[in-house]
Amino acid sequence: MDVTVAIDCMGGDHGPVVTVPAALAFLRKHAGSKVILVGRPEALEAAIAETGGALAGRCEIQPASEVVGMDEAPANAMRNKKDSSMRVAIDLVKSGRAQAAVSAGNTGALMAISRFVLKTLPGIDRPAIATALPNRKGHSYVLDLGANVDCTAEHLLQFAVMGSMLMTAIDHKSRPTVGLLNIGEEAIKGNDIVKQAGELLRNSGLNFHGNVEGDDIYKGTTDVVVCDGFVGNVLLKTSEGLAQMLATMLREEFTRNIFTRAMALAAMPALKRFKNRVDHRRYNGAALVGLRGVVIKSHGSADEFAFEQAIYRAAEAGANRLVERIAERMAAMEGAST
Repeated sequence: MDVTVAIDCMGGDHGPVVTVPAALAFLRKHAGSKVILVGRPEALEAAIAETGGALAGRCEIQPASEVVGMDEAPANAMRNKKDSSMRVAIDLVKSGRAQAAVSAGNTGALMAISRFVLKTLPGIDRPAIATALPNRKGHSYVLDLGANVDCTAEHLLQFAVMGSMLMTAIDHKSRPTVGLLNIGEEAIKGNDIVKQAGELLRNSGLNFHGNVEGDDIYKGTTDVVVCDGFVGNVLLKTSEGLAQMLATMLREEFTRNIFTRAMALAAMPALKRFKNRVDHRRYNGAALVGLRGVVIKSHGSADEFAFEQAIYRAAEAGANRLVERIAERMAAMEGAST
């Protein structure tokens, strides 16, 4: 994997104490890759020393004097913090020094700065947020997850293209299936926008499965699930809340008394395998798709393992031409319609 990833090391809840060790762990596992650590040099150098030292020739520090706060207004971050670690990391993608950028910082600011600096691809009206959710068969990519609350049928078609190319670039599936999230499988179900989107998707040349319902996401019915940002964000937060509730309930039941503790010990191997399958950290890293560059948003509270997964997704997307794939597909669809 011959790719360079720019990392906003100052963003997120933990900053360099997580981002720097994660970056170095990524480098140790991927020999052809490089990282550019962006942030305040003294903080980055201290984190590198604490981790055991950088890998010579594969890890570079790019100074940035400012940090975007997690609760900072996106407009203020974009206009008044041009030397923030987030902005500098995205500028490195714009200049071509890096093929992808990763940040655990403020989502609104990251989207605003990325869109301002990188611009959208031809044929793409709005960037979308896409992430992987686990299911029985592995995982599916779902988009949009909150960047676009109000969407047209054309926007949903564009999301389908972006999600398909994301699955192809990161998971190497040549013709992923696409589902349109709806209140029923029948083509006559849903509001006017969803019905129109279904018609566009049926004529798009994508591998369109048809309408899917919420439970299809976790059945693994399709590789990509498309919806507007309002529905997608509610879906994501509901899924996170359900996972936390189930984990809490299991813990309470297995620690209720001495007998349930003994049962927990006997069930530990199965519980560990289950935990690994649904571990949200394995799926960390939401892609801001539709831009003229690869940008990955890590969860703000990500630990070292989770942030490393986000770097990996960024590297895969950059190395496997995610941006070019989306542009080529949009151009082909435009040519077919004229």
